[in-house]
Amino acid sequence: MAGLNDMVLTPTGLRFGGQTYPCTIGKGGVSSTKREGDGATPRGTHRIVGMLFRPDRITQPVDWAVPIGPGDLWSDDPTDRAYNTLVRAPYPHSHEALRRADPLYDLVLLTDWNWPDAVAGRGSAIFIHQWRRAGYPTEGCIALSRTNLHAIAPKITKSTRLIVP
Repeated sequence: MAGLNDMVLTPTGLRFGGQTYPCTIGKGGVSSTKREGDGATPRGTHRIVGMLFRPDRITQPVDWAVPIGPGDLWSDDPTDRAYNTLVRAPYPHSHEALRRADPLYDLVLLTDWNWPDAVAGRGSAIFIHQWRRAGYPTEGCIALSRTNLHAIAPKITKSTRLIVP
């Protein structure tokens, strides 16, 4: 059952704090059998376990948000023992840069999907972040407009969950 501080994916958007915000999900839809590279958003109840932000672009949204540095990466290599964790450059395994030229990761909410004890190949980096544009799917994350993401972020607490039915 969803609590008052939960985010719930609905057919019309992401419901949070009594409002529903338009969002996009993975190009593979919602899946109960998430795999690395399938582009699906994993079904389930996921805790929000962190928040990252670009200090050169935005102010710290909450006191527990962690700045994204120039060498911050996210391992997406299922053969890597650091799979689905924050790692630092230079990094020999497949990874995603967190400090991007575009604004998609200026503010990122981290979920506990396949974390902290990642199962190889089950999928990595299910974030809530800024969308490219309305209706443009993600690789499995949930994305919101910049305005809505920035409005939601200060209201997130350590008990907030993302519920994907």
